[in-house]
Amino acid sequence: ANPTHTERAESDLDLVYVGTENDVIMIEGSAGELPETEFVKALEFAHGHAGEMIRIQKELAAMVGKPKREPQLLQVNQELLDIAYRVAGDRIEEALYTEGKVARAKAVDALREEVKTAILEKNPEADPFSISQAFDYVQKKAFRVSTLEKQKRVDGRGYQELRPITCEVSVLPRAHGSALFQRGETQAVALATLAPIEEAQMIDAYGGGEQSKRFILHYNFPPFSVGETGRTGGPGRREIGHGALAERSVEPVVPSEQDFRYAIRISSEIMESNGSTSMASVCAGTLALMDAGVPIKTPVAGISVGLVTEFGDGHQLKRYELLTDIIGSEDHFGDMDFKLCGTDAGVTGFQLDLKLPGISHKIMGEAIERAKEARTKILDIMRSALDKPRPELSKYAPRIETIKINPEKIGALIGPGGKTIKGIVAETGAEINIEDDGSVHIYATSGESMARAKEIIGSMTREIEIGQTYQGRVVSTKEFGAFVEVFPGKDGLVHISELADFRVNRTEDVAKVGDIIWVKCIGIDDKGRVKLSRKAALKERAEKETGQAA
Repeated sequence: ANPTHTERAESDLDLVYVGTENDVIMIEGSAGELPETEFVKALEFAHGHAGEMIRIQKELAAMVGKPKREPQLLQVNQELLDIAYRVAGDRIEEALYTEGKVARAKAVDALREEVKTAILEKNPEADPFSISQAFDYVQKKAFRVSTLEKQKRVDGRGYQELRPITCEVSVLPRAHGSALFQRGETQAVALATLAPIEEAQMIDAYGGGEQSKRFILHYNFPPFSVGETGRTGGPGRREIGHGALAERSVEPVVPSEQDFRYAIRISSEIMESNGSTSMASVCAGTLALMDAGVPIKTPVAGISVGLVTEFGDGHQLKRYELLTDIIGSEDHFGDMDFKLCGTDAGVTGFQLDLKLPGISHKIMGEAIERAKEARTKILDIMRSALDKPRPELSKYAPRIETIKINPEKIGALIGPGGKTIKGIVAETGAEINIEDDGSVHIYATSGESMARAKEIIGSMTREIEIGQTYQGRVVSTKEFGAFVEVFPGKDGLVHISELADFRVNRTEDVAKVGDIIWVKCIGIDDKGRVKLSRKAALKERAEKETGQAA
């Protein structure tokens, strides 16, 4: 309980738990594919510590001895409730069960106007809040009666039935990775973008913890997704909260920096909304990553589970029903919105929004199991669109390769004032980053750019090895032989006796300055001077050609 930053980094679970003496009120957090059985045990563990804190709070309250304040609640006049029920009571169910979100909203709004007119005729002083609450009372009552007594959901589904699901990938061909995920009237389009790890977001971690963030998921909820117009500005509470939930739910399957040296951004654009857009963002984001060729461990899916309750005398729970994959009206009129994400192996992210004073751990356990069943079905549907990450990165994504050089060669590669490395960048178009241990990270947007950068760096940092054959340029000739440059700045001597398999009187008879010749390294003395042989190189190449011809 209450772990440190170090303990959190090593833990498989990050759970924020809020509860009463007996029930859970709110949970939020992430996990590393934690099995549901372990997740339930973690909730029970957290509840025990919450109970101890409550005991201490009660002791403090008793020591202070102040009476508990009684808040004055805003309650709607019973007369207004009666008017609303009389006007809309026998027609509200038909309006609520109109097929289609837009048509349903129009039918409900028409009744809302009738109720408003009737209330104002009888009570001209009624304020908008009271009128709205009176109509909501009618809707909520009809919703609960239909759900609990008639076992009928707003859109006609069964309690555990998912809405129709459609998945597509590569919907935006120029993006590094893209996917569309639609569940009923909720639709999300996700785009995955890859960048060099050096472009990861920097964080001012004054309180400790991570100082950079290489995986980001942004969630955008424009007004048109719910049939409205309005100003689109910076992210609000919804965008930040839903984006954070989706981000921490997908992050456990993202490959580590050591295995995949990229900064990754997912942008989830909500095209249409009727409940559970954050869960659609998880599914669409996962597919977009796989479409981009990101080697995630396994797909992640999310689902939202709702709750409808009925209480009797003394606020005792009489009955309840869990609803799988809730839509907007079930979220609004129901008592719970429990979002749970995970893989086939276990839980990765979760959030509980509750409108009740608390629910039992029994109901919580049932909701977790219900979410697992639905998640398994969704994962199967997602795999039908793309069953695993693509074997290669998108051709539009930057290529990243790492080569190791002798740390002593770093200065030569950088050059005076960075002249050498800047020249390589200008010639190839690649971005190059060098670490102190000799790791050279090359970022390029094309295979040709990558190959050229590797060729130049390799030629500058490679060492001549005994027994290897090279093609080099004659840089100078002497009466005792020729000096041949094998790599930039690295040459060796071909003694006149090693120029050919016959007697050579003058070096220039066989090798002139500027000639490109094949040479083989036949030795390196204690002072690092390289001995080369053209004769041995030609013999080796002739033997290879003879062997291939045979």
